[in-house]
Amino acid sequence: MTTKTVPERKAIPDNDTWDLTPLFAIDQNWEDLYGEAEKDLVGYDEFRGHLGESVDIFRDAIEFDLAISRKIERLYTYAHLKSDEDKANGTYLGMLQRAISVFTRKAQASSFMTPEIQAISDETMAAFRADPSMTAYGFYLGKILRYKPHTLEETVEQVLAMSQEMAQAPSEVFGQLDNVDMSFGTVQDETGNDMELSHGNFTTFLNSPRRDVRKNAFFQYYQSYENHKHTLAATFSQSLKKDIFYSRVRNFETCRQSALFADDVPDTVYDSLIETVRKHLDPLFTYFRFRKEALGLDELHFYDTYTPIIRDIDFHMPFEEAAGTSLKALSPLGEEYTEVLGKGLLGRWVDRFENRGKRSGAYSSGCYDSPPYILMNYEANNINSLYTLIHEAGHSMHSYLSIEHQPYVYHDYTIFVAEVASTFNEILLGNYLLELYRDNPAMKAYIINREIDNIRATLFRQTMFAEFEKITHDMAEHNKPLTIDVITSVYRELLEIYFGDTLVIDDVLALECLRIPHFYSAFYVYKYATGISAAISLARKVLREGAPSRDTYLEFLKLGGSKWPLEELQEAGVDMHSPQPVEEAVTHFSDKVDQLIEVYKELA
Repeated sequence: MTTKTVPERKAIPDNDTWDLTPLFAIDQNWEDLYGEAEKDLVGYDEFRGHLGESVDIFRDAIEFDLAISRKIERLYTYAHLKSDEDKANGTYLGMLQRAISVFTRKAQASSFMTPEIQAISDETMAAFRADPSMTAYGFYLGKILRYKPHTLEETVEQVLAMSQEMAQAPSEVFGQLDNVDMSFGTVQDETGNDMELSHGNFTTFLNSPRRDVRKNAFFQYYQSYENHKHTLAATFSQSLKKDIFYSRVRNFETCRQSALFADDVPDTVYDSLIETVRKHLDPLFTYFRFRKEALGLDELHFYDTYTPIIRDIDFHMPFEEAAGTSLKALSPLGEEYTEVLGKGLLGRWVDRFENRGKRSGAYSSGCYDSPPYILMNYEANNINSLYTLIHEAGHSMHSYLSIEHQPYVYHDYTIFVAEVASTFNEILLGNYLLELYRDNPAMKAYIINREIDNIRATLFRQTMFAEFEKITHDMAEHNKPLTIDVITSVYRELLEIYFGDTLVIDDVLALECLRIPHFYSAFYVYKYATGISAAISLARKVLREGAPSRDTYLEFLKLGGSKWPLEELQEAGVDMHSPQPVEEAVTHFSDKVDQLIEVYKELA
């Protein structure tokens, strides 16, 4: 019997790897640019204290700063991509650490610029911005100047900067406890073998067809959180206090206002998301009732919500075929889009397969001076790999079009819009596959169910998380105690709302709020829910209306970070100030639930 082993990096054919020579042909070229970037840092001294003297000095300082940032991003991109090829390679790990170091030194050297820009008088700044040579930097400067009421005198800013590392304590303590010190014991798998339970395989156990395996893993996993619940509650509470400190010292009314300010998102968008999802929970309840019936259960528990309803799907698609399938699915976006993407997917944008030491997971990454690379670990027998490929291709094409149509200063788009392009592509893939497998009810049901569970996890679940963050921050801001009993009580009430009477809520499920890392980056998770809502709305428009909506969508991808995210989405045809996109996402979800129920009848 032959044992399949993970190959070494050197055994992977070149055509199956990404081509990083557009960044640097050889490592020595990286070293040369690194030395150049280090020497450039002293150039900041020429501008310190002089930004308000003339528009020429002002413009030259901005362009000098952007030029160094561009060099360092190129250095970092190459180093992190090479390091991710094999995490055991000390050479590239060292280069990555050096790239981070020069970035940190650049941040320190340029730290005077924002306060100095904000200190320039309104009259002088208006004259600078009116100069024709500054036309390209209007939005860039606007983002800096709007922070003026929230920027303090230099000595206070220095103290705040010094406090940043200390402020990471709650997140770091949580990370160490959650990822290092906590252990979850062993659980028997379907074959009766004892396996160590971990964060990595917890979901795998919840996918088990055997309910006793799912149940045992669930309760054993949460026993560790029960054992550490007081420490975790205290850590979470301190994270909220940290948020309150920084929001108040920077003159924001609330933590949420402080967090949303960077993207110019009003509280009403956040509130509208929660209100709209809460009003339209019935399709979710319908799905859970169907899931209980399809699994043949008397009652549904949380550990029953991950296991596939449709199993044993026969799927095999080599990478080249997956690339071709992706291009066919994305044909509604036009020949130019698919031609560029096709050349990228088959022309070494993608590092395709697993090798020993390679980073797990998948991502799209690059910089202004490189192709938008994709790292993944493609598996021909797993349909999820096909979805991963087209998802990351959405990010890469977003980056490609942004770079093609924007100057360096505006090429990078915000997280708020980042997931729109990737999720949009997944929706088009699902639409294509349903037609491709129209005579295969089992595959159709699997594809529909996959999309339902993705929307459930991204729209409904993340909205519940967003509401939890809103409630707990409001409590902390009003000096209410946040003990373990209070925190879990709030979370349990939300579970009861978002699951209704469709789920038996085991007591330990209220501890789930103690294990979500995103809660240590406050008011972030709502972006997942708004992102998928915008993507669904845009994809449905393109499929329904064709070329006009396609062209508008492609123009949105070309905007990069040249406008506020809500403004960009509005130009694409989605108004996130309105509940309409979220309502349309719920309607889409409801339609998919109805489709699944109908298709499932064909399997009986």
